[in-house]
Amino acid sequence: MSEPQVGQMLPDIALTMPDGGTVRPADFLGRKLVLFFYPKDDTPGCTTENLDFTALAEDFATAGTALLGISKDPPARHAKFIAKHGLTAPLASDAEAGGLSDALGIWAEKVNYGRTYMGMVRTTLLVGADGRIARVWSKVKVKGHAAEVLEAARAL
Repeated sequence: MSEPQVGQMLPDIALTMPDGGTVRPADFLGRKLVLFFYPKDDTPGCTTENLDFTALAEDFATAGTALLGISKDPPARHAKFIAKHGLTAPLASDAEAGGLSDALGIWAEKVNYGRTYMGMVRTTLLVGADGRIARVWSKVKVKGHAAEVLEAARAL
């Protein structure tokens, strides 16, 4: 699948929360949503990204925008990551084959030091209240990213 496109409806695929419950994109219809897809819990870039979104969580809420961080890590690993770093931006697991990141083309072939493997392409989606993708940031650089997304959410 190709990368997500502006104007595309977000597929309504269930994700698993750390408590074992599920969440779906349709649960957020009627309000804006930021989905930030990241490779792996408790790695330097991913920790920084999650801490940055957590630091701005109240500002996103004031802007009428929900946050949801997504990786392929299992729910129990998310729970440990949240507790270790005091994260308040909710995290969901997209570990199932054919999940949301697969459907959006964010789970993709990557190459690192000549090794080819499947991995999460660090991507952020800003979704409008109608469930359509309003903005896509692909191959995200973490520094300053959460603040940039907040400004876009405020403008939407």
